[in-house]
Amino acid sequence: MKKKSRISGIRAGLPVLFLFCCGSLNAQVLDDKIHHLRAGDEREWDRFSSNPEVQYLLKFSAVKNTREMTLMLRQEDVKLSWIVYLNGFELGKLDQDESRRTRYLPVPADSLKNGENTILISYKKPAGKADNLPDDIYIGAITLFNSPINELLGEAKIEVSVTEKGIEKPVPARITITNTGNSFQPVATLPGLQLAVRAGCIYTGNGAASFTLPAGKYKVYATRGFEYGVDSLELDIEKGQFVRHQFRIAREVPTWGWISSDTHVHTFTHSRHGDATVAERLLTIAGEGIELPVFTDHNVLADVKPLVREMQLDTFFTPVLGNEYTTPVGHFNVFPVTKNSALPDHRVNDWKSVARNLGNSTPIVILNHARDFHNNFQPFGPKRYLSVAGIDLDGWQLPVNAMEVFNSGSQQKDVMQLYRDWFGVLNHGSFITPVGSSDSHDVMRYLVGQGRTYIRDTAFSSARNIDVNHAAEQFLAGRVSVSFGLLTEITVDEKYGPGEIVPVSGKVNVLVRVLGPSWTGADKISLYANGQKIREARIDPKNSKIIKWEGTWEIPVKMQDTYLVAIAEGPDPGRPFWMIPNPYSRTSSAWNPRVIGSTGAVWLDCDKDGKRTSAFGYARQLTEIPDLKIPKLLKQLENFDQSVIIQVAAILNEQNKLSGTEFSGALKHASQKVQKAIQEFLTSREVSVQARK
Repeated sequence: MKKKSRISGIRAGLPVLFLFCCGSLNAQVLDDKIHHLRAGDEREWDRFSSNPEVQYLLKFSAVKNTREMTLMLRQEDVKLSWIVYLNGFELGKLDQDESRRTRYLPVPADSLKNGENTILISYKKPAGKADNLPDDIYIGAITLFNSPINELLGEAKIEVSVTEKGIEKPVPARITITNTGNSFQPVATLPGLQLAVRAGCIYTGNGAASFTLPAGKYKVYATRGFEYGVDSLELDIEKGQFVRHQFRIAREVPTWGWISSDTHVHTFTHSRHGDATVAERLLTIAGEGIELPVFTDHNVLADVKPLVREMQLDTFFTPVLGNEYTTPVGHFNVFPVTKNSALPDHRVNDWKSVARNLGNSTPIVILNHARDFHNNFQPFGPKRYLSVAGIDLDGWQLPVNAMEVFNSGSQQKDVMQLYRDWFGVLNHGSFITPVGSSDSHDVMRYLVGQGRTYIRDTAFSSARNIDVNHAAEQFLAGRVSVSFGLLTEITVDEKYGPGEIVPVSGKVNVLVRVLGPSWTGADKISLYANGQKIREARIDPKNSKIIKWEGTWEIPVKMQDTYLVAIAEGPDPGRPFWMIPNPYSRTSSAWNPRVIGSTGAVWLDCDKDGKRTSAFGYARQLTEIPDLKIPKLLKQLENFDQSVIIQVAAILNEQNKLSGTEFSGALKHASQKVQKAIQEFLTSREVSVQARK
């Protein structure tokens, strides 16, 4: 009797190593161990041991094969080009993907010989390219099958459908397939189906998918991005078996009045790197629940609306035409634009030229991944940017009205670094919108919509016909929330949210909520005022409820305008359907992935003038008085917070008044708060001085 499939919940934890359980009787296990290899002398990530092998060599006995066979192995954390050789001939390459996955390679007829055979796996430097070392990988669990890949993958057939609980209608979804070691399992699909397929991953635009795979044990998940829960199925199937199953997933995170947007979306078709074709990208967008995707291929305009309608996906999202204006001095996402717009000249050498070439025709201009190096240029690196004060050391003016504070395809070792940069920009007087995005060029390596921006729009009712211009206005007003596994909400005095100015007197009450699907957790919520943490609470990371934390803080009102931002963090959920990728730009071997959810800025009008006044605005007022006396100025600074003191220090630095006996003598008699803030500026300045040498 054939074994039946069975439904079960998600089991916590992923084993580090595994042995593949296959149902085929024609399998020869050549090596059941996992091996650690390294290209380069340096350890890539701290989680790897210090005793790797340079290459993998396996000797085994076999007989000459008269027909094609299949070599199966497991690989993990592969970034560079690793080649698999059989008896000295190149059999194929490992997938350049850092996820844990099973890899199948065809063994052509007559590749094996009677007696001793060898398998060699080694790193191969690409011709004409610089090494991107180091690269630590795991490989092993090597098995030889006496059948070609198409026969092996066709041993059992699975048909699934995904419906949404409550409405009981099919929905676009992601199907994730893992084998007994929680390794992504390759599958085969029938031609003509509207699917985006990679190893262990199928995106379906209509909630239905049919695929085949080898006999064995598997776990299959159905999900639809951040807002939804997960349904799962455990399979123990034999050769020739057919399984049909319906998944039911529920919308768990309440996002009424919010539009889910990914402002940084690519395709291989137009950007020529990554692997997602335009059609595949549309399926991934629908499958991850993004309602307002912005298509931003590099220096090209690609109108996808006709294909969206043709694929009948227009019910699920409204595509926006944009452009990643890719220059030697930074990358900038600009949108919305019309398909007949002229492309701006990207051959520029400064931000003044960027602003001039973009003109006033594009409402939104976002500074992308400001801490990444491209063309040996790092927009917010210490060589040219003083983060603590939000000052460009080359005197360039930011040609943007928004910036990415989180990019899931290009993460920072320090999750707060880009937030500190944003705080510095706000304190210096540029009221720009924080952005979360995915920067995805791929079907599954970097998930589209994993980092996303929620735009507040209470008039929003249908993903099919979003008012793009109104959404853009809300975005520019800062009425947003940035999400990467968590969603944080902030309400001041029961009425005001991100992007709004709060008329205040006395104290204000700040309500904060942290939300997320049942499969993520949070462990900390922090409240920042003008970039400084003023409140913090710990959260139970094992709380699987949708509301992870809710609380109210009473905040005293000071004499200066203050912006509030709430940021929640949590541990890596470690889910195969939502894997967190390694940083695109590696800066050290330390890497501790976190989920995050942050609000836009809410402004408290403490000086009661009806507008937002930045820390720089106050600093300028304090330093522009005639016959400025340093001791008196330092005394006045005691009435302001650290952000104003740092801006004053920056102004005095420009005037060459931070050195000399007058200032140092006066500083000795200043309060500890003033001394600490000025020392922070001086320390940051020294880092930049050293970087510019």
